[in-house]
Amino acid sequence: MQTASTNICERMGRSQESMNSSMVQIGCYLSNKSIHEISLLLNIPRSTVNGIITEWKQLGTTATQP
Repeated sequence: MQTASTNICERMGRSQESMNSSMVQIGCYLSNKSIHEISLLLNIPRSTVNGIITEWKQLGTTATQP
C-alpha cells in the first residue's frame, strides 16, 4: 500500500525535481553558503552548483529556456 507522500513523489516529474534542486541551491547561496559548501551539502558537483547560480544571476531564472 502506498502512502500519499510516496504517491506524490512518484508523480513528480524529473523537471520538477530538478527545479526543486535548483531552488535549494539558490537558497543556500542567498544564505551566504559557498559553492563548495553547497556542493558538499547536496552531494553534487561544484561545476553544477556554479552553473545553476551563474544562470540564475544572468537570467533571473533556472527554468529551461526555449
